[in-house]
Parts: sequence; C-alpha cells; structure tokens
Amino acid sequence: MLNPQTIEHAFTQTFGAPPTRIARAPGRVNLIGEHTDYNAGFVLPMAIDRAVWIAARARADRTVQMVARDFADARSEFSLEGEIAHDPANAWSDYVRAVAWALRARGYDLPGLELVIQGDVPLASGLSSSAALEVCVAVIFNAFGNLGLDGVTIARACQQAENEFIGVKSGIMDQFISALACQDHALLIDCRDLTYRAVALPRGATFVVCDTLKRRGLVSSEYNARRNDCEQAAQKLGVTALREITLEEFTRRANSLPAQIAQRARHVVTENARVLAVVAAAERGDLGLFGTLMNASHDSLRDDYAVSCAELDLMVACARAQAGCFGARLTGAGFGGCAVCLVADESVDAFTEHVAREYSAQTGIQPPIYVCHATAGAGIVT
Repeated sequence: MLNPQTIEHAFTQTFGAPPTRIARAPGRVNLIGEHTDYNAGFVLPMAIDRAVWIAARARADRTVQMVARDFADARSEFSLEGEIAHDPANAWSDYVRAVAWALRARGYDLPGLELVIQGDVPLASGLSSSAALEVCVAVIFNAFGNLGLDGVTIARACQQAENEFIGVKSGIMDQFISALACQDHALLIDCRDLTYRAVALPRGATFVVCDTLKRRGLVSSEYNARRNDCEQAAQKLGVTALREITLEEFTRRANSLPAQIAQRARHVVTENARVLAVVAAAERGDLGLFGTLMNASHDSLRDDYAVSCAELDLMVACARAQAGCFGARLTGAGFGGCAVCLVADESVDAFTEHVAREYSAQTGIQPPIYVCHATAGAGIVT
C-alpha cells in the first residue's frame, strides 16, 4: 500500500524538490444503504485502508500543474484565472478542476499549486476512487489557501463538483465518508439533514471486498435514469423525497404507481429500513442478522432496482456459498464493480482463496480481493 514516503519521493522526482504538504483521502465501501443517499435516506459506509494521496507545493502564479502517477505520469494544468474547462485528453484531471471550480464558485480564493497524485483505490470498482480524489484535492486547497473548511463543507463542495462539473448526479455519501470517517467505525449518515454518528462494527468478523473486474462508467450507465425514476415516484406519492414514505404507507399505495417506478421506490423504502436494522444489529453484535440484511439488500438491488449484473450476481453467489460468510451484496452504484462480504475472522483466508478460485473457474478472470479495515477520514498527513 502507498505511504507518505512513496508520494513524497515521486513528487521530488517530478518537480525537483520535496513537497511541503501531503494529503490522504480514503476510498470507501458502503456496507448497506445503496441508492438511498440521493433520496434523502440513510446510508452506512466505512472508509477503507486504501486511499488517494496528493503531494503538493505552492506556486507563485495562479496555475495548477498536475501529474497522475496512476496514468503513466500524465500531465495536465489549468489556470485559476478565468473559466476552468475540461481536459478531454486527461479525464482524470477533471476531478481536480471540478473541485477548484466548485470552491471558487463558493467564493474561495485558491492558490496555484504543483500536485502529484497517486492512489491505491481500484478505479471504477465501486470503492469511490473519484470521491477520494475530490476530497483529497479539497483538503489540499483548504490547507494551502487557509480556507477554514470543515468536513461537511468539503463533502458538499465535492458533491457539487461531481454533480455540476463532472455531470454525475451522485448523492453525498461518498464524499462525506471520505472526509469524515472514524477509525474502526462505520458512519450512519442521514442524507436529509447530514447528521451522522459513528457506529462500532461488530467484533468477530471482517469485511472482504471482492472485485468482479467488470467496469462501468457512471455517466454512461443508467445511474441518472434510476434517480429520475425515484424523483417521479416521489412526485406521484406527493413527497419531496422517498425517505418520507414509510414501508407501511408505500405498501398501501404501491399499486398507484407504474410498475417500474413502484419497483424502484420499493427498493429505496425497504433499503432505508434495512440500514436502521443493520445499525441495531451491529450494536447488539448480531452478525447473523447483519449478514441476512446484506443479502436482502443485494436481492432488492438486483430485482427491484435492476442495477446488478451477471458478474456481481455470480460473485455474491460464490461468497454466500463459503463457510463463515454471513452475507454478501453489491456495493456502489452497481452495473459492475465489487461485492462486500461479511466474513468470520477465522474464515477470511479460506474465504478469499475459495471465492477467487470459484469465480475464476466460471469466468476465466482472477478477481482482486481486498480484506478491508475501517480507517479515519481525509486530512493532511505531513
């Protein structure tokens, strides 16, 4: 895994002198609560021990120069004077540009910087490498510009960057957990008012993330279409967001909705209930119920929300078949990416070996598998 010394050395090689600050922002795995965030609902993510790192040094002018180690040391730059535009040849740089654009739109005066960017969050896997990059950029601008931003403000600005500059109508969960995570805890976030609290994870089990290697791009996927379906459902039900509908009320009124819209809404309403039930299970140390609710979440995402795929369903089936697996579900927006599995501590080694072997036997693909631990949120590390 990456560390401050690795990124410091890379910066010195690139720019000929050491950086003055290094920032880190973690990726995340969402334990439960998928597609509920943009419906003002509940989510339960945890930050993982994989992150995006940025080494930085201030410039005398208003230019931001960037080097991406994960893209063969590709370079891009832009000026903080005038309009900030996209760079079609270096799409990775648009996330840096987006954050600068969002912070500037909020009235902040930003300094010119030299940046070297490197991460070990797998790209396009559903572990929020893009949100980690956005938050890391915001932390760097905050430090060099003395902007005084707190974690919630950073998360909001980065969500705006993703929604309005990148063009993905994401909720705030990914940026929020990257900015505000607590060591050894998940974070229960109420996406209606952004209140949150740390939730201690139950002992005796570990979260294992299994990557299908099926990649998807959110902009070109049906992510935005699902959000539109939810907005239609809320409008027809006479509420501002599906969060406001109880399961009992939805059951009574579901027949008044078009069939597909009802399916999408059913997932959101039942998923909100599952999140709160999982938190209660975690606080009681009930690993069995925790896993059962994870399984129900995946089935709902597959059947009602229609965001799973053959590769994810296969990975989840492989995981559930293993001894010591309490539950497994897709994590992230879907359409590819990763499954998250709750596995008894003593079974983790055998679980990872058997799942990799079975998935490979059926697909010919050797899947990366990550044993994850809950880590703290973003910040300056040196």
